[in-house]
Amino acid sequence: MTTAATTLFLARHGETVWHEENRYAGISDVGLTPLGLAQAEALGAWAASARLDAIATSPLSRARRTAEPAARATGLVPVVEPDLLEVDFGIAEGRTLAELEASHPREAAAFRANPAAHPLPGGEDPVAAAARGAAALLRLADARPGHRVLAVAHNTLFRLVLCRLLGLPESEYRRILPGLRNCAITELRVVPGQVSLMAYNVPT
Repeated sequence: MTTAATTLFLARHGETVWHEENRYAGISDVGLTPLGLAQAEALGAWAASARLDAIATSPLSRARRTAEPAARATGLVPVVEPDLLEVDFGIAEGRTLAELEASHPREAAAFRANPAAHPLPGGEDPVAAAARGAAALLRLADARPGHRVLAVAHNTLFRLVLCRLLGLPESEYRRILPGLRNCAITELRVVPGQVSLMAYNVPT
């Protein structure tokens, strides 16, 4: 018996006040900018015709706020998935990369060279983050065979998770997947034992 494929739509939250300044916002809870709110509304307009069956979000308010227009458009109640939390960037939280390079040049250089092997001091191991995020998405898919699920979470987490699910080295996530646009859609097709990339970083 063949299990029906689950479609996962991954969306990064809208722009935040820190991302506008190119600051690392990992587990810090920062609000959306006016542009970020508009991006969330655009995601909601997309969701209105996407035939979604479920919505899941990171526990951080920027992801939950981004999902609100999609919830209104579909009548679905978002489920908060703790393991979709963004990566903790440790000493980089709230800083720009230039500021980090000025204060911790050795650590910043090691992170640039291999972010998976050299996590930022005080931060989360990116490989561990990839594992927990991938497990969360697979749980969502396994629980909803044949359904269409929107997951709203974070830029670095999703890029690490995509590497894990698609068999790419986590050490290359910054090079292979340089960034997700706010509220753009990445589509995955999931069947037991197999994940396929159907679309990547498509603006709403």
